[in-house]
Amino acid sequence: MDSFYKVLSPEEQTLAASNDYNFDHPGAFDFELLVATVRKLKQGKSVKIPVYDFTTHKRQKDWKNVYGASVIIFEGIMSFADKELLQLLDMKIFVDTDSDIRLVRRLRRDITERGRDIEGVIKQYNKFVKPAFEQYIEPTMRLADIVVPRGGGNMVAIDLIVQHVHSQLEEVSHGTLRGWRHLQTQPLPQTLSVLESTPQVRGLHTIIRNRETSRDEFIFYSKRLMRLLIERALTFLPSQTCVVQTPQGHEYEGRRYDGKGITGVSVLRAGETMEPALRAVCKDVRIGKILIQTNVDSGEPELHYLRLPKDISEDHVILMDSTVSTGAAAMMAVRVLLDHEVREDQIVLVSLLMAELGVHSVAYAFPKVKIITTAVDKSLDDLLHVVPGIGDFGDRYFGTDGTDSWSEEDQEEPSRRHKSRLQKAEDAPVQTPGL
Repeated sequence: MDSFYKVLSPEEQTLAASNDYNFDHPGAFDFELLVATVRKLKQGKSVKIPVYDFTTHKRQKDWKNVYGASVIIFEGIMSFADKELLQLLDMKIFVDTDSDIRLVRRLRRDITERGRDIEGVIKQYNKFVKPAFEQYIEPTMRLADIVVPRGGGNMVAIDLIVQHVHSQLEEVSHGTLRGWRHLQTQPLPQTLSVLESTPQVRGLHTIIRNRETSRDEFIFYSKRLMRLLIERALTFLPSQTCVVQTPQGHEYEGRRYDGKGITGVSVLRAGETMEPALRAVCKDVRIGKILIQTNVDSGEPELHYLRLPKDISEDHVILMDSTVSTGAAAMMAVRVLLDHEVREDQIVLVSLLMAELGVHSVAYAFPKVKIITTAVDKSLDDLLHVVPGIGDFGDRYFGTDGTDSWSEEDQEEPSRRHKSRLQKAEDAPVQTPGL
């Protein structure tokens, strides 16, 4: 909450410098910005948090980006002072600490971290802090759902709070599963485009789905499939009619891309494997990266890394993820793009393989996003892996499962074994899955 102190006027700056400004009054906080920020976080959107400099009593130029999560912890002594903010809090905890401990903590913090002298800290404490606690903070204890005496040392209370949060997350998870089951009974959305299942495409799938396929063959034929997928995705970008002169001096009426630019965004790490295919067909494409990993405890996706080109909001974005099972990571990636003002109808999600559940989840949450894939599998197993699936694409591609050796030579020059194996798969489609 300390990040949301109001911007001080020159007169207030002078008072703050002499420890005569009351930072412990509700009026010192920008509750309008605070409420709007918490509300956006609860909606799963990203926000910019001001960074307050307690030495100069000013907001810094650069603000901090924070993204929504399953659990949001908001802390501050005035957390219960605003009615609108209070309504946004699902669980209200008042941590009751002895007054002597509060004073010692304030002395240590203000002197070591904020460069103040002991006389100024004591003056401010007696003049503002202690009266503010008695007038504005202590009375709000009655609004709390839980009061924790003895602060952070009360492990019994902390364990009870953790258990309650876990139970709430489980309820949300069960509700999500029920929603998923309902979605799976619906027809596939119109925003989905599946690559035509030609003998060539089925042959490529036969090879990369086969557990006996070596790593170098897996890489080679995955890249062929990626190229077909990217070419298909580009047909969904806007184009306009244009006329050119042929070398023979005749006019040819054709089409050209009708947009400002194209940006490819890969969901790390497996989505990164699709970047060469995009670069091969889009000469000046820009590339961004998003790292989303699933929390082992909660099962929820978490954003760990983000690097996007500037002015991405003006581009059409090709969002690349190798496989999509539940769609949770893909939906978070789309939310990140929307937070950076990319229009929903300018996002194309491409994936080598998707489960029906993932398709429905993305389409339901973002009905304007185009979804392009080479195949859609029916179901998921108990570990939420696509079935019949392709295995862990990243492990098989990068060799992190340790099952096969691979060299750059193998990637650059496919052996005769590669060619003959694909030829057999194409010539005998009856041997491929599903035919």
